[in-house]
Amino acid sequence: MEERPEHTNSGKITVGPEKLRAYFINNLDKIYTAKNHLVKHLPEIADEAHFSDLRLAIMETLEDVEKQITRMEIIYSLLDAERSRGTFSGLAGMIDDAFEDIRLHGTDPELRDLSIAFYLQNIESVEMASFQVLEMAAVKFNNKQVQQLIKENYDEAKANRTLLLLITAKYITAK
Repeated sequence: MEERPEHTNSGKITVGPEKLRAYFINNLDKIYTAKNHLVKHLPEIADEAHFSDLRLAIMETLEDVEKQITRMEIIYSLLDAERSRGTFSGLAGMIDDAFEDIRLHGTDPELRDLSIAFYLQNIESVEMASFQVLEMAAVKFNNKQVQQLIKENYDEAKANRTLLLLITAKYITAK
């Protein structure tokens, strides 16, 4: 059995600037890769939507995702960082699950739309959480532009999630 080194519980955690930058870039890579995957699939998901409000929300989300990708590219440039292909299996899995539910409810447009809204809300929630953590880390870079770009991405993800939630409420509360 491997012995673990003793840890002191001083209450102080220190992550050096090099580690924090590597952490930030690694997680930015993951979101960037997932966003590019999402851009490829959102038009197909929009085509499957029955309710016009949902279709429009998906297309608005697509436009926002494209803006978010552009902002992330600016961040890479500001930080003089190389993009690498991050892993995004969690978000890709949600997109794949959404397509599975779309197929499952292929003959029921209301349930198909609810499934689409459900998965897109989950994806936006993960992105919101990711951008929040990156926003906290960005504070340490002393670069207001990086902080602002991450905040804008967070705000858009939050707005898209709220829009999808309102559309979902229309389905569930409709009489």
